[in-house]
Amino acid sequence: MIDSDYALRFTFHVLLTLYVFWFSGDVQAQGLNASTQPAVLRDIGIDQRLNEQVPLDLVFRDETGKLVRLGDYFGEKPVILSLVYYECPMLCTLVLNGLLKSLRALSFDVGKEFNVVTVSFNPGETPTLAAAKKAEYIQHYSRAGAAEGWHFLTGEAGSIKRLAQAVGFRYIYDAKQNQFAHASGIMVLTPQGRLSHYFYGIEYSPRDLRLSLVEASANKIGSPVDQLLLYCYHYDPTTGKYGVIIMNVIRLAGLGTILALGAFMVVMFRRDRKR
Repeated sequence: MIDSDYALRFTFHVLLTLYVFWFSGDVQAQGLNASTQPAVLRDIGIDQRLNEQVPLDLVFRDETGKLVRLGDYFGEKPVILSLVYYECPMLCTLVLNGLLKSLRALSFDVGKEFNVVTVSFNPGETPTLAAAKKAEYIQHYSRAGAAEGWHFLTGEAGSIKRLAQAVGFRYIYDAKQNQFAHASGIMVLTPQGRLSHYFYGIEYSPRDLRLSLVEASANKIGSPVDQLLLYCYHYDPTTGKYGVIIMNVIRLAGLGTILALGAFMVVMFRRDRKR
């Protein structure tokens, strides 16, 4: 039999999740007035800190309980950062599931072209919880080497607060419901630890995520096709998505037309010469 208090908390979190998912996205994209938001949402959200440096000296514990520096996961590859808490009954699972779905659609491999760092913002959570969560998602991702590239961390309140402030992730603890209220999204950082891209919600376009990783890596990963796409598409920070740059598309179309005409003329000249 389901405990009535648990059922009440679960229902509250479901409703909050749905509201955050739809409403917070509108706030980020449209800049709605904070006075129109419910009180529970006024202190949560994601404020972009594009191109700002995250503190790489912060100390956390990895899933084995070992003390690590955040900087241990930077230096060579871009990093996808997600802030969740492992015992979250709803929204955090949706964030991780959405991230997993996008990662599985990428031809890039976690641990090879980029790393993923998932940090719990609940200081009461333990490496044991982190290890269980890691085992679950590594199993579902099911690619060789992923365990060395996807890290699940826990930490003390001070480190968590500094990291959350650095990336603009605002959340509150609801003592009455014994839960955290928070927004949903992920961030992409450069190998040096600078914030490069934000993606909101619980589903992340694999194409946009791939392009963001290519950009964050300063084009050290990816293919010539990615470079062409980056020329045609521009990252819009207000929506967290890539949109088509019309003028660049027109330029490419014009260049293609010129090349096609040039090739046609060369063929005709050669044909006339033979005659």
